[in-house]
Parts: sequence; structure tokens; C-alpha cells
Amino acid sequence: MSLSRPAQPIRLYAMRLSGHAHRALLCLSLLGLPFETVEVDLVAGEQKSPEFLAMSPFGQVPVIVDGETVLFDSTAILVYLAKRYGDPSWLPDDPVGAARVQQWLSMASGPIAHGPCAARLVKVFGIPIDYDVAVRVSTRLFDVVEPALGKTPFAVGSHPTIADIAAYSYIAHAPEGGVSLAPYPNIRAWLARIEALPGFVAMPSSPLPATAA
Repeated sequence: MSLSRPAQPIRLYAMRLSGHAHRALLCLSLLGLPFETVEVDLVAGEQKSPEFLAMSPFGQVPVIVDGETVLFDSTAILVYLAKRYGDPSWLPDDPVGAARVQQWLSMASGPIAHGPCAARLVKVFGIPIDYDVAVRVSTRLFDVVEPALGKTPFAVGSHPTIADIAAYSYIAHAPEGGVSLAPYPNIRAWLARIEALPGFVAMPSSPLPATAA
């Protein structure tokens, strides 16, 4: 739960099937913060409007507006929410703990984005990305993460951090990109632990591709 509360509900600009946006939504919910969601119609091009670009110059979701503070980029939003409203367990202050969280945030912007996220973009949204590369990146990622999650209940230790939030959405929805989680029992157990947290909110499912297990 959060240690302080915003003066008014935080506004979250999102798209319901975006894993990046789900990170922000999940963090807001796990911290028990009041917020309202504004759906951005990416198909209609609302992300290209001058009003939206003034908040998010790359035309991407999510964006949060917290009073006078406007932030884009999902991992930056997680850092802000944890530091502004969360207790230190969500983003440790000690050098090693902070660095280990950063490793996962970098993974979220690297192999998670280029692996399960990219594979899902191909299968669900028809984005012309090299699917075989995305699957290979996903497999390598899961081969690294699987043994790590067999050592600790959560990404960096015994309790959840924003590292777990950053990694959860696209890994949980990897089967939508045709990447099975069946060979990875530790990853599946970790996902279940996150889903059991008070305040957890799921991202809507997309149709499973025929190749997913």
C-alpha cells in the first residue's frame, strides 16, 4: 500500500491491450492509489494528436498526469510511483537492491520488449516484425529468468518490487505471441504469486494463436 496519497486521482492514458500501459495500471492498483483511465485509441491515431504529443513526444502510451507532474515511459512511471507513493520495498534504497531492480527494468526495455512483446505484436496486431528473431529472444530470456526465479519468490528477493511489475505483463501474455510458458515452471509459479497480490489487476487477454501451448 502507498504511504501517501495524491491530492486528486492520477490520470492514466492507456490502451487496454498494451502491456506497457498495463505496467502503470498494475502499479497504481498494487499501491492502492486513486486513478482514472483515459483510453487512447491508437487505431484512430489519437496518439498523434498535438494534445497527446505534448504529453508524450514519441506518441506512446502510457502517460500519467499527477497534479502538475506529467510523465511518459512505463518504467519511468514505475520509478516515480514507487518513490512518490510506495514504501521502500518497491524500489530499494540500498545500492545492490536498486541495481538489481534496474537490471529487470533494463530487461523490460531490452529482451522483454524485443522478445515476448515483439512476438505478441506480430501475432495479435499483425505488426511486421521478424517473428523468428522475437521467438529466439524470448527463449533466451526465459532460459535465463527460469533458474533465477527458482531461487527467490520474486524478481529480486522475498517481496515484490517494480522489477516484477515491469516484467509481468508481457511474460504473462507470451502465449499470445505463440511462445509457450509450459517449459518454465518457475516462471509460471512467479506469475501466480504476482496474481495473488492484493490489488492485482489483469490485462485483458487477446485471442491465443493456434501454435501456443
